[in-house]
Amino acid sequence: MPRPYRVLFVCVANSCQSQMAEAWLRHLGAERFVARSAGTDPRHLHPLATRAMQEVGVDIAAQRGKGLDAVERETFDLCVALTQAARDACPPLPHVTKHETREFDDPTWFEDEDGADLEEFRRLRDELRAFVEELVAANG
Repeated sequence: MPRPYRVLFVCVANSCQSQMAEAWLRHLGAERFVARSAGTDPRHLHPLATRAMQEVGVDIAAQRGKGLDAVERETFDLCVALTQAARDACPPLPHVTKHETREFDDPTWFEDEDGADLEEFRRLRDELRAFVEELVAANG
């Protein structure tokens, strides 16, 4: 069996986009991929990210926000920055073969006095699934 394709997803807070992408790759890519995520300014996992993923049967409740220092010694075939802000803030990662930037909205930007909008997390969840499905098809 060939070596798994290793992917690092990076966002700013590691509280939703990168966590959801990591979970989708683990769910859809199985043993052919190793998925990790990190943030340039990590925070706690957003509860609505957990809820949106649970709605489709993917449990991320045990995942925790982590910074790039948690993965700095690991080797990756691909690093995907999920926003331009994350790409701009990401220091050079010497053990990454290829870098890519994709732009996904941060649903926490849509928070108002009542909090974040679950519909925005659902939209992000579905957009990330489609992206990860393409990634699996192209590299699996």
